[in-house]
Order: sequence, then structure tokens, then C-alpha cells
Amino acid sequence: MISCGSKSRSKDSSSTNHNEILNQVQDDKKIIVGANQTENYLPLLKGKRVGVVANQTSVIFKNEALDNEQIAKPRLRSVQARNDEYTHLVDSLMALNINIKKVFAPEHGFRGTADAGEHVKDDIDTKTNLPLISLHGKNRKPSKQQLEDLDVMIFDIQDVGVRFYTYISTLHYVMEACAEAEIPLIIFDRPNPNGHYIDGPTLEIENKSFLGMHPIPLVHGMTIGEYAHMINGEKWLENDLKCNIVIIPVKHYTHNTFYSLPIRPSPNLPNDQSIKLYPSLGLFEGTNVNAGRGTEFQFQRYGAPFLDKENLKFTYTPVTNFGAKIPKHKNELCYGEDLKDEEIKGIMTLKWIIKAYKNTTDKSLFFLTSGFTKHAGTEKLQKQIEAGLSEEVIKETWQSDLIAFKRIRVKYLIYD
Repeated sequence: MISCGSKSRSKDSSSTNHNEILNQVQDDKKIIVGANQTENYLPLLKGKRVGVVANQTSVIFKNEALDNEQIAKPRLRSVQARNDEYTHLVDSLMALNINIKKVFAPEHGFRGTADAGEHVKDDIDTKTNLPLISLHGKNRKPSKQQLEDLDVMIFDIQDVGVRFYTYISTLHYVMEACAEAEIPLIIFDRPNPNGHYIDGPTLEIENKSFLGMHPIPLVHGMTIGEYAHMINGEKWLENDLKCNIVIIPVKHYTHNTFYSLPIRPSPNLPNDQSIKLYPSLGLFEGTNVNAGRGTEFQFQRYGAPFLDKENLKFTYTPVTNFGAKIPKHKNELCYGEDLKDEEIKGIMTLKWIIKAYKNTTDKSLFFLTSGFTKHAGTEKLQKQIEAGLSEEVIKETWQSDLIAFKRIRVKYLIYD
């Protein structure tokens, strides 16, 4: 276990060649996620009243260790598939007679079926009869009343390492609530599938929102546990509070370990390709361009009716589907690009959003300015794209902030 007072320094891994990452297979040391290390945390839960922050990724794998041959598959299994390979953390803890009082659910809900941004209502879990408290909607932070009958809280959610993926904002609010209530938070760490690099614009604090709360780059290169260290160490909690955290680290993991997620982390990240492309195509969420929602290739294509069909000949029509009740341009023919077979080289790129803007027949239709600023973390990026700056020129403007962030980040790393 690693507590909030224990830090290990590590070299920056962002410059590692991407092919080396993909080829790195640890035959003798298999990844063991925090949740599987029951011997390290059950003694901390016995006789305690426990709250759990969890979703569909909060599982204990029945094989205990994840074999790289098993997880390094080109496509992710769906949330419902092969559930014989794991047990949900909540079900497992209850079977072990741990006194779970309630479950807190982040964006997309406890079972991971709600649309992005959709308000998730409080409910009762039909399987366990436990009260479910939503942390996405009006109540993003557990209230004092919701914590008053708890002795300890668990946080176990799979992240993908991108600033606007809101699970790290939920982590912030949970840490703040636990600090105020003076109850410890146990974090079961999991690998970051985009943890091998750092890239993108750094958030300017005046653009703080639930899509980005702290001055970190768009791709931050940390696990949930490491990010929790940073929240504490940089005094980002209200009134300089510090949360009493205990981290159960991943065994045999480094930032250069290739990790294919065994479970879809949210409805619109269905496979490895979507997760790799998400840092780049996620910026389309702040525009009127569809990024594959309403298809089976979410974040693996982009398109809109107003893109130039002579230059962007790939077509598709978004429809209502799992995770997208009302996708952008529903039932409209969209022109764009298919990226499902695109090779990703361990960076985020602006080439697709720049290309889409250049091929927009009416530029006034492209940006949803407020939403784009929240995703980018800065007003500058939209202005740079509108001014016709190249990707190389724009990325150069990020470098001083990235260098400064890397100096801070290294203080909080758990893994090499």
C-alpha cells in the first residue's frame, strides 16, 4: 500500500517510442490491479461502515493477474460480455461480509449505461438493494449527510488519462468530501491506457469546469492514484484541505506497459482504437461535428453534413444507439473520415480537427465556443485554428507549460 505521505520519483516516460510500448510484454510479471489485492485492503474494511465510488469497471478479476496475451486484444469486450471472468467489487465485498452502506455512481451511472452528460438519478441497485447516489448531475460532491454514517470510502474506477474524462473530477470532489468529513479514502489503482505520454494544452484556471478542474495538460500521463497524490500535494482541495488517502497500487505496471482495457470504461469508448483516438477526437465534442456517437465506431470517425463532400468522401448516418440517445446530426448523412484503422503513435494530434475546420463550408457552424473552451481548457486553441495556424506552430505554444507540468508530475509518480 502507498499512503498519501509516500512518493516515489520516476523518469518521464512521455518520450518513449510507441512501438516499444506496444512490444513490451511482461511474461513473468502480470498486472494485478488494486481491487484484486484483497489481502492489502480487507483488514482496513473489517468492522467498518463502507461507502464505494464505483461503476461497471470496478471489478475483481477471477484470474487475479491479467495476462498480457489475454488483454492485448485489438478490440475490447463489451460490458456485458464474458462476465464469468470477473466479479463486481460491490458483490465481492458483500460476499466477504463487508458492511457496504451505499454506492456512489459517477458519470454514466453505476452500470455504465447513461449517455455522456446525462443526469444520473439516485436509485436502488436491484441486485444488492444498496442505495445508489449519483455524483453526476446536481450532486457532484457527496454531502455531509451522505457521509455521516460511513467510516471509510473506496474509490475504484477505470480512467483513460484525459483531462475532460470526468472521472478525475469526481475523484476531486470525493477527496474533498472525505477530507471535510475526516474519513479515509482507499483508492484501488488501475493502469492508464494513455499513461505513456503527456500532451495537449494545459488548462487555464479561468476555464475551470467539470471537464477540467486543475492546470494539467489534456493528456496527463498519470493513474488515478498518482493524480490523487497530486491533488493533495498541490493543495487543490477547498481551503487547502488534505484527504487521508491509502492507495492500493497496481502490481507489475509501468507507464510504458501496454494495457488493453478488459471492460468498456464508458458507453462510447468501445475498444482500444477509440481510447487511443479519444484525446484527439474528444475535442470534437466542443464543436458541431459528430465524433462517431450514434454509430458502432465511436471516436474512430468524424463527420458532419456541412463538411466538404468533395474532399471528405467517407459517409455515415448517426442514429440512436447504446450510449447516444440523441447524437449530433441524428439521421443526417455526414461527410468525414474513417479512422478505425489509423495507426496511433502515442501522441494527441490536431490534424483531424484542423482538417475538418478547413473543410467546413460555413465556418460559423463549426465551433460551440463555450463547450470547446471547456474541452481545450483554453480560449487560445479555437482562435489558433480559426487563424489557420499549423499543428506544429500550435503545439509549440504548449511546450513551456508541458515542461513545467512534468517537473510537478514527477513528484507524485508511483510507477516508473
